[in-house]
Amino acid sequence: MSLHFHWFLPTYGDSRNLMAGGHGSSMAGDRPATLRYLNQIGAAAESNGFESVLTPTGAWCEDAWLTTAMMLETTETLKFLVALRPGLLSPTLAAQMAATFQWQSQGRLLLNVVTGGEDHEQRTYGDYLDKSQRYARCGEFLDVIRKLWEGTGPVDYAGEYIRVENAQLQRIPDPVPPIFFGGSSPAAGTVASQFADTYLTWGEPPSAVAGKIAWIRDLADVQGRTLDYGIRLHVISRDTSEEAWAEADRLLSALDPATVEQAQQSLARSGSEGQRRMRELHGGGAAYLRGGGSAYSKDAGARALEVAPNLWSGVGLVRGGAGTALVGSHEEVADRIAEYAALGLDHFVLSGYPHLEEAFNFGEGVRPILERRGLVQSRTHRPGDLSGSTAFLSSSR
Repeated sequence: MSLHFHWFLPTYGDSRNLMAGGHGSSMAGDRPATLRYLNQIGAAAESNGFESVLTPTGAWCEDAWLTTAMMLETTETLKFLVALRPGLLSPTLAAQMAATFQWQSQGRLLLNVVTGGEDHEQRTYGDYLDKSQRYARCGEFLDVIRKLWEGTGPVDYAGEYIRVENAQLQRIPDPVPPIFFGGSSPAAGTVASQFADTYLTWGEPPSAVAGKIAWIRDLADVQGRTLDYGIRLHVISRDTSEEAWAEADRLLSALDPATVEQAQQSLARSGSEGQRRMRELHGGGAAYLRGGGSAYSKDAGARALEVAPNLWSGVGLVRGGAGTALVGSHEEVADRIAEYAALGLDHFVLSGYPHLEEAFNFGEGVRPILERRGLVQSRTHRPGDLSGSTAFLSSSR
């Protein structure tokens, strides 16, 4: 057994503190998302054994395709889990772009298909379909892309939302990029079971995650398909549990109650079922706000937002989308990962504030424990070992 670990590329900026926004709302960090800084994060992810970096998509961040394409020359093995929104471009063009990326990167593309959960944001792109229509269109979109990637001949397709005639690709992607797909609504489950390779869930407690895996697995069985499963989490991992929770306390204490209230009002309007489930974990921040900006009590601190062992919902007070973090010692974080893996999860898409430093905290603290437990393959090179990857250094110094 070898789990797959992915990091996150914050193309809206980065910070040492929790950042408000995302999921259709404005978002920016005090470390701008310059190409130079994103390349540093890419290098940190690569040297700490992460397989790929996930990019977000939306009006609040830089374009995922352009950003990752510019990073190909500064990385060697790192893959890019590029976010793609169906309906904002034709399926034939999307299939062609993926084929070009695979060819030029020598197979380093993964695709994260994001249907789009916020009506107001979709309209800024000229997309006026409602949520159920977007999922129906997404299914047609992915059906066309899959047929094009089969390379068996010209594709004619006449659906309710997608229509192409005599569509074909000059180059078939090799390998075909795996499709990651998330969503908690019935419509999302239908599309995932038919077209996804990996189903992603946001970081809910293990019992809830087990239920979602069983739900998608049953739907996939009907389709005669087998999927992988993954989870999207933040992580705060330190040498001791006390140090990790002290960092969570610091992040919580730095929040402005007005910012929390504004963020929760915005997220309450979301049409995303997954976002609703994230808000339920901390009650929409109501207890936090009643406390005047402190945690539920000064004695409890950040742990008042612990919704399962080492699973903290504090990130979701201000951030849309993934709103939970694994918080604890390196051993405790490894324990929780092992617990999720036992449920059937293969992929862990992680992030932390700031993303540069936290990639090393995980790579140097948690990954060696997982290697010793046989949950992940050992790496040839360790963080800080530049031999074999830098042209002007000898590998036998």
